Amino acid sequence: MDYRPFINEGRPTYGVANPGYLTAAEGPSHAMFAPPVAESNSGPSAPPAGMFDNMPGYEGTVAGGGGGFVPPPMPMQPTPQPQPGPDQPQWNIPSISETTAREAFALWASSKCCYSSAPAKHGVITNMEAFNTYRYRLETFTESRSTEWSHEPYNGQPVDAFAQPPPGPWDIPATPPNYFVDGKQIIKVPYTSSMKSCHVCVGMGRKPCKDCAGAGNKVCWVCNGAGFRHGDERCNHCFGRGRENCHHCQGQGSMQCPTCQGKQQLLVYINLTLKWTNNCDDYVVEQSSGLKVDNLSKVSGKELFRDSQYLVYPLMGFPDPAVVNAAQRLVSEHQGRFSQTSRILQQRQTIELIPVTKVTYAWKGKTNLYFVYGNEFKVNADNYPATCCCTVM
Repeated sequence: MDYRPFINEGRPTYGVANPGYLTAAEGPSHAMFAPPVAESNSGPSAPPAGMFDNMPGYEGTVAGGGGGFVPPPMPMQPTPQPQPGPDQPQWNIPSISETTAREAFALWASSKCCYSSAPAKHGVITNMEAFNTYRYRLETFTESRSTEWSHEPYNGQPVDAFAQPPPGPWDIPATPPNYFVDGKQIIKVPYTSSMKSCHVCVGMGRKPCKDCAGAGNKVCWVCNGAGFRHGDERCNHCFGRGRENCHHCQGQGSMQCPTCQGKQQLLVYINLTLKWTNNCDDYVVEQSSGLKVDNLSKVSGKELFRDSQYLVYPLMGFPDPAVVNAAQRLVSEHQGRFSQTSRILQQRQTIELIPVTKVTYAWKGKTNLYFVYGNEFKVNADNYPATCCCTVM
């Protein structure tokens, strides 16, 4: 759309001349609406076509204003060395005391709305049984990189495109956060900055106002465009014009372009986005206590083994074959999955012994049970014998 921004110079104005608008004095009693204004795409836009087609290291990664994942280089991977499993004392979890079990049960019951605390406080504990529950955890800390076009209003920033070849996406130095902590950083790639006209306002610095479709005025809401109220009484709101000044653009019909902020020019460049991700998988050995494994995901245990290095090797010599098999499977999966899409910076494997105590108790002549588990003494009692439903009136 070809238009000229109207500059208000003193007296009130009702916008630029619009062929679809006739004043009350010049035409019919009802003012006509201005034609609609086409929307512009305000997303990132690449520099002129072909400008970066031959930029070393960025071919195809940012074409068409898009961008995307940059595969990592494939350095020689050092062979991880086998690590012996932890020493093998008899890892049996001592049963917690009856007092601890009862206190944890009473605290749990008191946290439940409408649960009577009587079974937790006065039930008779008849048996306590401890179970060994191992949790193997593998963490792979990775770095991934992606590129995309970005832009900002041009305010005289340096334009350095083609001053020299830009560094490759994986050649730009960056400091990751602490290992095994997620993070993100965005870096402007050197020697990729260029200047272009704003693609949103076509270098005008202004855009037609959406509220009035570029007319600078709208139908008067008091008289609905008639110019009169109650017969021949002239509308005092629009002074009989049938239209009123657009408050959104102050009657100018256009507003400063939000993309270039009125500068008319944009600085466009390539942004490199770095993401550090801690990819974690757990394996909990099934135990015969009857407690569902899902309950153990939010509790901690006693750490028995920890191995952290660039690439870990599946542990050897652990007494539970289920843990050994899980370690072999997860280590192979992580190194195969993440080395293709990102750079592995560090791996860590741990084994925890999670305490689980199964408590049997009697209440009103019936036998019931509950579980106390984790270092936090969490409680699970699916069939608590003293629950009720309350209705709030």
